[in-house]
Amino acid sequence: MAEQRLATVRLVEESEATGAVAAIFADIKATKKLDFIPHFWRVLATNPTQLELVWTRLKAIMHPEAEGRTGRLDPLTREIIALAVSATNGCAYCINSHTAAVRKLGLDVEALGEVMAVVALFNGTNAIANGYQIEPDVFPPLD
Repeated sequence: MAEQRLATVRLVEESEATGAVAAIFADIKATKKLDFIPHFWRVLATNPTQLELVWTRLKAIMHPEAEGRTGRLDPLTREIIALAVSATNGCAYCINSHTAAVRKLGLDVEALGEVMAVVALFNGTNAIANGYQIEPDVFPPLD
């Protein structure tokens, strides 16, 4: 029987992590309040530079509070946006990860349905506007 593959590369086990990778793994667990390192980060750990770049950017944008900053968007709003983009992009891994996050932040199943309805609505209306090549006529303020 073939072994189950989790990715196209062998994931770095947390017990194998040393140096910068071990430090980033510890930061991920502390920042995200997890007791394990998700597959995504274990795959990125095969290239420590990429792991550091992606984690640093994600932490700054998705977890500004962990860096002593106050984001203008609350954590639930940031995760809803991440979920909406993930659904639009069709990333099963990301959909599951961000659905878990929004549920952990208090979004109930009914509200999750509303999020998916908004995603579906605007994927459709965006396709219509693109298909007809409609010129914009409503603009945001420039301030």
